Amino acid sequence: MPTLILKKGREKSLLRRHPWIFSGAVQKVEGSPKIGETVDVVSASGGWLASAAYSPESQIQARVWTFDRKTTADSEFFRARIGDCIAARRTQGLDIPEGACRLIGAESDGLPGVVVDRYGDWLSGQFMSAGAERHKGDIAAAMLELTGCKGFWDRSDSDIRAKEGLVPHSGLLLGDEPPEFVEIDERPARFLVDIRNGHKTGYYLDQRDNRRAVGAHCQGQDVLNCFSYTGGFGVTALLGGAASCLNLDVSAPALDLARRNVELNGLSGENVEYRVADVFAALREYRDENRTFDVIVLDPPKFVESRNQLQQACRGYKDINLSALRLLRPGGLLFTFSCSGLISDDLFQKVVAGAALDAGRDARIVRRFTQAPDHPVALNFPEGSYLKGLLVQVM
Repeated sequence: MPTLILKKGREKSLLRRHPWIFSGAVQKVEGSPKIGETVDVVSASGGWLASAAYSPESQIQARVWTFDRKTTADSEFFRARIGDCIAARRTQGLDIPEGACRLIGAESDGLPGVVVDRYGDWLSGQFMSAGAERHKGDIAAAMLELTGCKGFWDRSDSDIRAKEGLVPHSGLLLGDEPPEFVEIDERPARFLVDIRNGHKTGYYLDQRDNRRAVGAHCQGQDVLNCFSYTGGFGVTALLGGAASCLNLDVSAPALDLARRNVELNGLSGENVEYRVADVFAALREYRDENRTFDVIVLDPPKFVESRNQLQQACRGYKDINLSALRLLRPGGLLFTFSCSGLISDDLFQKVVAGAALDAGRDARIVRRFTQAPDHPVALNFPEGSYLKGLLVQVM
């Protein structure tokens, strides 16, 4: 088997069972491994460390499949590991046939670069690393066998694949074609999901529990749902008794589906408003109009992809939180989130605190949020923790 030999002293992270091997840690490559091929990883002194998928074009030159020398990354390996992932969700009561659940969470589930979500009878997955791409046929076959789902749709259409030397791809991978929209039961809400064209694999399952939390605080309240996408927070707010809800997003098709989701849940729609607009500009417009709200939800897209974008991202987070805090009535609630993994919990809190100071609002943190439990964080891979949120009440 081809071998990656590390530089002296660069095995420490692997001894802590971190699954990434950066190109700067590699002394040389013996053999001629192809992209995505499994290689042995050894220390400078020749000690065996791991089996990993080789990615010559990526800064992360290899991603570990296993730290067990007796284990081979073959079809049986993937089937066994996928079985463990599914069993873990079912033990927690997260994987129900009519619902939606993340069944594989990449590095945190021991399958680097592999993300698979279940939406009812359909699977939607992303293969974001060279090793994941090489083995996606085995992975999809095992997923269909172990879940009993009808089909697997490949959503590997992210630009991030370019870092692995891969081109974006989307389409049917195995089984039957999914319908235009898949209906899921998120309890208490129901949603239509577009797994062919929606964001990521079709929907943001990581916010499931946080959507319920919003609904619990909206009785009789006027709600502004920013970056609303297909209306998830808006629907739970209305089910929770909101007096009104304004869904704000830059995408007209997303808001069209938000409208359908409101109807799907038997809500009248008379107290719901949909507006296609840039959120940053709209918030400043509402400030100039002296329009106010009782509850505001900020769930923006990822603002930062690399560390050199960190300062700019912080300015963006501060801008929207500052504007939102100015629009809240006394006693009002701000649900504010960041899905940018490079923004730490502490940094996000400091940004929101700075926004409150500049807005001239006294505020306090009532609750903290994170990703749903079907998005676990492996202790040897803290990078798996990316979603953070705060419930802030203004005085």
